[in-house]
Parts: sequence; C-alpha cells; structure tokens
Amino acid sequence: MSEGLFDAPGTDTGSEEFTAGAAAVSGNDRFAPLAVRMRPRSLDEVVGQQHLLGPGSPLRRLIEGSGAASVLLFGPPGTGKTTLASLISQSTGRRFEALSALSAGVKEVRAVIDLARRRLLHGEQTVLFIDEVHRFSKTQQDALLAAVENRIVLLVGATTENPSFSVVSPLLSRSLVLQLQSLSENDIRTVLRRAAEDPRGYAGEYTITDAALDHIVRIAGGDARRALTALEASAESSLDGTVDVDLVEASVDKAAVRYDRAGDQHYDVISAFIKSLRGSDVDAALHYLARMITAGEDPRFIARRLMIQASEEVGMADPTALQTAVAAAQVVQLVGMPEAQLALAQATIHIATAPKSGGVVKAIGAAMADIGKGKAGAVPPHLRDGHYAGAAALGNAQGYKYPHDHPDGVLAQQYPPDELIGVDYYQPTDHGYEREVGPRVTKLRKIVRGK
Repeated sequence: MSEGLFDAPGTDTGSEEFTAGAAAVSGNDRFAPLAVRMRPRSLDEVVGQQHLLGPGSPLRRLIEGSGAASVLLFGPPGTGKTTLASLISQSTGRRFEALSALSAGVKEVRAVIDLARRRLLHGEQTVLFIDEVHRFSKTQQDALLAAVENRIVLLVGATTENPSFSVVSPLLSRSLVLQLQSLSENDIRTVLRRAAEDPRGYAGEYTITDAALDHIVRIAGGDARRALTALEASAESSLDGTVDVDLVEASVDKAAVRYDRAGDQHYDVISAFIKSLRGSDVDAALHYLARMITAGEDPRFIARRLMIQASEEVGMADPTALQTAVAAAQVVQLVGMPEAQLALAQATIHIATAPKSGGVVKAIGAAMADIGKGKAGAVPPHLRDGHYAGAAALGNAQGYKYPHDHPDGVLAQQYPPDELIGVDYYQPTDHGYEREVGPRVTKLRKIVRGK
C-alpha cells in the first residue's frame, strides 16, 4: 500500500504488508520508520485538516463514532488519509480491513464483504479501507455498491485524485467526498518538532538547527511523510547528534512536486498555467511551466498548449506569438529536452507579456454558432467553381471580379451567402496590433460591401 505508514494497529487483514505495518506500530518498534512510529494515535494528535475536523463536522462525527456514512478521502500524499481511516475504526470499535487497489481484485473485495456480512450476524461492524481507490476498475467498484448501500461495510476510500474523475457515479453518490489539503508550513514544523522530542521519535537525542528545520519544511511540499523521512535520513547521517542544513541537503535529493501526469493535478496545473498566461502573470506562468517540466510532463503537450494559447489568448493583438509558439514546438521536436525548455520558456514569456485579444475565439465561435443554427446558404454563383465543362451553362463563376485587376486590390463584391450579408464575426479590440487591424477591417468591409 502506498500509504501503509498509517495502517491501524492490531488489524486483522489478509494483506501481508498491512499486517507487517500494524505489527510494527503495535510493538512501537524503535527500528520501524520514523513516520510509522509517529503516526497519530488519536484525533488530538492529527495535525492539519481543521476544515474537516471542526465540531459537528461529518468527519469528526465519523471518528467519534456517531456517523455511519461511507467516505472518500481525497488529497495529496502525506496528509493523513489512512490515519483518519484507522481512527474511524479505533474510535468506533469496528473491525478494520484494508485493501490496496494496486494488488486487490474483485475476488478480494467480495471476500472482505462476505467476512463483514458474517461479522454482522455477531453484532460486529467492519470498516473497509481501500487505498488508491481510484485505481479500482469499474467492475471492482461496482462490486462494492450493494455492501456500501446496505452498510455491510463502512467504506473509507483514499485517493490522490479527484473522485469525480475516477470513481463511478453510483459509488460517488453513496459516499461523502472530503478533500484533504496539503499541510501548511507550520503544520509540518509541528510534526517535525514532535518527532524530535516525542519518546516514539528521537526523544531529544538530536539537535536540529532552525535552518535545517526550515529546509525540510520547504522540501516536504506539505507532505508529513516526506518531512519525517527527510528528518530520519538526516538524523541517520549525523555523527555528532546535530542536524544542520548541510546535512539535510546531503541526505535528501530534491523537493516533491505535486503533480501526477495521469491525475487531476495534471489538469489543475495546466489550468493554472493557461489562466496565468491569459492573465498576463509571466512569473506565475513560468512557475507552472517549471512545475510541469520538473514533474516530467511531455514537452510536446506543453508545446501544443502554447500554440493554442497563442491564438486563443493573444490572437491578432500580436500575430507573432503564434510564430514563437510554433517555433518552440519545432525545437521540442528537433532538439528535445532539456535544451528545449528554453524555447518553451521563451514562448511562455512571449504569450504572457503580449497584448491580449479574444477576437479570434469570438470570431470563429460566432461563425460556428451560425452554422449550427443552419445558416449555411448557397454559395453565390459567381464564387462557385468554374473549372469543369458545363459550369458556365449553370452560371457558375460568371461575373466574378478578380481583385488584383483593381488598383487597390480590393473591390465591391458579394462573398457570403445571401442570408449572412452584413454579418460581422470578427470584432477587433484596441489591444496591440489590433489597433491597426481594426480601422483596416472597417474600411475593407465598406469597400467590399459597396458602402
């Protein structure tokens, strides 16, 4: 299990890794990982998530034993999803069963449900904890529905991805969806200081400098498990009982990046990237670009988004933005990473700092809307194809005026179908290059329409 660090003590389950984790906790084994030893044993020890643990909140009622609804805990790693699941079981006296979606199938799900059904005959209730529930197939999730609906089990599902995208609707509608948040810097400091002083942790054995503490907080990225793992790696490397920033830097590789290329973090980050470009915040746009690059996002995906944004957000306010974006995509294709990150950054800066116009989007949107309404009249005869025998007899291409024969290169002539004469789709703004385009469009319309 990916969150086995928070398994409940003394649990009866068929999972070997779950049982091993529980044994380590129940024995308070000093050789167990620090994150295991410091797992919260009560609600009072839970750090963060106060938005879910207030008096009378659904989650608090569950943990205090007065709630009966199944729950899906959705949030980043290291925020306590499995801890809360085990606390629900402990406080209510229910039996606790755990499955990992990475290894369990429909057979294992049905076996746990059958066991829970037999326990109900003796008045025992079962909490079924499923880690990585978003990885369950539709068939596996469907196998849970009846048991959840009839409260044969109290389901507690943990997922790092938005359940709206990964959990089937019937199961979603039968569960409370509670979103956990990354721990704040102060929360992480509390977790680290407790680990340094608590007998389950280091009991004051190590002196941790403020700079080292701050560095661990920064690289933890709101993940308590990562913070404790970093502290443990640093402490194990200490020769004199002191943990300083140099020791931490030597013991820990780099900060965690909250990004999953297949999950909702992918959509959240790219959404923030797009909105930062649109909002002309070049620094925020570069932050999200760096975040995607660091997390290993496909640079071709980033390049495609930049090309789209160049037309969607900038358009004719700066036509060269699209050229820059296309060039960046070519660099990605011809040169590759990591060098191509410079071209992606250049395109990001260009689009973020360029004048903005939604004229292109509105123009094609309005035209498509009319097509959708059936406004697609006959092509005027003089514009029809005349390059075949019999075209002239049909009146096709007769009377067409060739613009280049006119000194100005533009002349009065009907181009749209009859029902769309006089319709203006493109509405230039006064931003950037469109200041020049706007008057030109007005003048061209007058000439072409013979006004």
